[in-house]
Amino acid sequence: MFPSYEEFQIRADDIRAQIVVACARARRDPAEVALLAVTKTHPAAAADYAARYGLPAVGENRVQEAIDKQPLCTAKIQWELIGHLQSNKAKLATAHFDRIQSVDSAKLLTLLDRAAADLGKTLRVLLQINAGHDPAKFGADPADAPRLLETALACPHLRIDGFMTIAPLGATPAETAALAARTFENLRAIRDDLAAKSGAPLRELSMGMSGDLEAAILAGSTQVRIGTALYGAR
Repeated sequence: MFPSYEEFQIRADDIRAQIVVACARARRDPAEVALLAVTKTHPAAAADYAARYGLPAVGENRVQEAIDKQPLCTAKIQWELIGHLQSNKAKLATAHFDRIQSVDSAKLLTLLDRAAADLGKTLRVLLQINAGHDPAKFGADPADAPRLLETALACPHLRIDGFMTIAPLGATPAETAALAARTFENLRAIRDDLAAKSGAPLRELSMGMSGDLEAAILAGSTQVRIGTALYGAR
């Protein structure tokens, strides 16, 4: 059942507290870790809740779902696409999202750059890397990350904020936790290496969800994507 705002607020406060604890373990400033409320499959009120709580953005998985919700959202908030983006929806996504996190190919980069140019805007993007080598997940192969970044930096209408990944699931909770830790550490290492070589800041590391938030923050996450823990089961 979709929660009341008061229930959402309690849940968001709890997530914030978890972020603070994880940052203390990592000896990091909690202000370095943003909370992205994932509103997919929930009503437009979910975005209003996030804005009312003071969150700067919400995450959606599907382009059309976000387009349908945006006119119904009464609050001003940014929209980020975190789900797989098909090339035939690149123009629509560019028009309706403030940032796209799921950019995983040179072809998609080119299409987004062209669409942004047509709209007269600079589009913020993250490069999605399959840092856990999971065949069930989207994202560029880690070995292709240097070439993908090179293409991205050559796109004048795109701003490359950093990287995103999704950790694989294991057969047991312990295996899932170990896979998550390795995945997040791998993405941080990829980012650090490419930032040093390219000179680009690449500050953003979008990684970590409700079940692996702490591991992500310990590995350097700057944004955790939380849905179920805020809004309940879909």
